[in-house]
Amino acid sequence: MRIVIAKDYEDMSARAARIVAGQIYLKPNSVLGMATGSTPLLMYKELIKVHKEVGLDFSEVITFNLDEYLGLPKEDEQSYYYYMFHHFFNHINIRKQNIYIPDGMAQDVEEECRNYDRSILNMGGIDLQILGIGNNGHIGFNEPDIKFEATTHRVKLDDETIEANARFFATIEEVPRFAISMGIKTIMHAKKLVLLASGENKAEVLYHALFGGITPEIPASILQLHQDVTVIVEESAAHLVKHKYQNHRI
Repeated sequence: MRIVIAKDYEDMSARAARIVAGQIYLKPNSVLGMATGSTPLLMYKELIKVHKEVGLDFSEVITFNLDEYLGLPKEDEQSYYYYMFHHFFNHINIRKQNIYIPDGMAQDVEEECRNYDRSILNMGGIDLQILGIGNNGHIGFNEPDIKFEATTHRVKLDDETIEANARFFATIEEVPRFAISMGIKTIMHAKKLVLLASGENKAEVLYHALFGGITPEIPASILQLHQDVTVIVEESAAHLVKHKYQNHRI
């Protein structure tokens, strides 16, 4: 595991964008695992900038999103489908047929999950997966106590996750209670992982995830067992891990 402490959110985002861009330069048909939420927003803006100013080519890139709310149509501004197109896909030259996002309106959720994992396998697996970490240690929507062997599945969101995501909705009652998420097993099969952490509120859970016991109670702790993980944490989230890390320049 490599831990990089960035000086601020902008630095963290730029470093993450360089890793993603480097992956695409080395393998133009890379399979990328995409994350949503507030943490990767500036990373996406940086990648758009590299695409427009330097010509980073996304035409052969294939993407799989980590998760999607159940019950939200694609047109809903709080759906992750809308998020990805609004903040990223509409601004680069990616082919729509190469974009995979779980269908939050699927009639048969179990079949949707099976098909999603099957599509990942058919594409040769994920080359680089971007992750954030929730206040309760979740990655994707894998909440505490979800078994590590889970593949893509239907999840019930914890109250803490609902409260954290309520800021994106008009009221907390509008926040969906269920989602489709890549499982821990699916995430761990990615060849490379990049975990982004921003904000002082992530400091404690990040410390436990990186240096505590490996337990489903902190889902991100399983990343300690992955063979190729880069953690990029900005300064305000890093004060508990500083004495444990060796900063590697990227």
